[in-house]
Amino acid sequence: MNASQILKEIEAHQLQAVRFSFADQHGVLRGKTVAAREVKAALERGVTVTSTLLLKDTSHRTVFPAFTPGGGFGMPELEGAADILMVPEPSTFRVLPWAPDTGWILCGLAFQDGRPVPFDTRGILVDSIKTLSRAGYELVCGLEIEFHVFRIADPSLRPTDAGQPGAPPEVELLSTGYQYLTEQRYDQMDPVVELLRKDLAALQLPLRSFEIEFGPSQLEFTLSPLPALRAAEAMLLFRSAVKQIARRHGYHATFMCRPKLPSVMSSGWHLHPSLTKDGANVFIPPAGNDCLSATGKSWLAGLLAHARAASVFSTPTINGYKRYRPYSLAPDRVVWGKENRGALLRVVGGPRDPATRIENRVGEPAANPYLYFASQVYSGLDGIAKGMPLPAAADTPYEAKADALPATLAEAIASLRKDSILCEGFGRRFVDYFCRIKEAELARFQLDVSDWEHREYFDLF
Repeated sequence: MNASQILKEIEAHQLQAVRFSFADQHGVLRGKTVAAREVKAALERGVTVTSTLLLKDTSHRTVFPAFTPGGGFGMPELEGAADILMVPEPSTFRVLPWAPDTGWILCGLAFQDGRPVPFDTRGILVDSIKTLSRAGYELVCGLEIEFHVFRIADPSLRPTDAGQPGAPPEVELLSTGYQYLTEQRYDQMDPVVELLRKDLAALQLPLRSFEIEFGPSQLEFTLSPLPALRAAEAMLLFRSAVKQIARRHGYHATFMCRPKLPSVMSSGWHLHPSLTKDGANVFIPPAGNDCLSATGKSWLAGLLAHARAASVFSTPTINGYKRYRPYSLAPDRVVWGKENRGALLRVVGGPRDPATRIENRVGEPAANPYLYFASQVYSGLDGIAKGMPLPAAADTPYEAKADALPATLAEAIASLRKDSILCEGFGRRFVDYFCRIKEAELARFQLDVSDWEHREYFDLF
């Protein structure tokens, strides 16, 4: 779709407004809503937003001193909370089925002179895809997304609930869980699934399946494979749409990995990537007992070699590291396996199977897909470039002698800073910027007195 087609769509659907959005460093959509009569100009010139949106942690607090020389990191273009431009990507235009008379378009970021903003995470993925293309490959990704949907009991909208962050809603379960894939539990949650399914289908997302997960009030939706950039855009739209649709009907959808609610299970985001060359899946092995081609093995070896450092991008929250537990269907160490769901990287398929792929089970559903995918590109390409040998598969992944995944976000940040390949791929400036935002979250977390500390020490000492 191009700009003129978007204007025709606006007229045909009698839209009154269009949301121009970009994915910030956390993968959260931000932007402005533009009146329909102003959309033509916005498509031509872009839409300005405040550059401090790129400087915020997950509490929406500005981490960098924006009003000092260079904005806190040596970039005069961002001094004084200067404007940057959202540059719309016409192919992403949609009519939002849940928001009356409203369209939506995803944007990249640029300075006002047209130069790309180095902290634009969409640009980070686009650059990695170009690097991959120069090597002759294209990344294709299927998405398997776990999340929770609860009924809102109290929206927590009293003035005393405001803050950075504000109080979350109080919720009730839609199902008590622990009946994995039973039709009865699915039917219990089907009214919510149906609300989501209809509007997500109207967004032209490639929906594949809708499943009841193991935990209470937990669902899993899967999306069919797409080229990496389109898959990342689909994830952003999916996540935002689910939350907005649910909220309009009195539900709270969350992609937080492990909510602090009794008996609730962790949610993961399993990525199903394959690599193609001239349209053919290059992971498919020749006839025999191999589960991957030589290219696939080297790619997999690269993913293993950089797994600890890449976890900052696949699991970017403090909470997400509480999912890495042994014997939990989540990984806890850097191993791969054949059709083994306890492994970090699970190889699926084999000779003559066009769906041969490497399932990465490390991610949390809150991850920024642009950064998650880029980390996979640079890791896998390094394996191919160096012809990395693949270690033996782990038949018992929770007992294998292998490096542990980072136990904390701080440990993951330290691993990233030491990884020369990822630092080169993302750029040292971006890595320093991203780590500083994450370290600001860690600093706030360390100052907070937890329920565990109070319960452990208040009466004892």
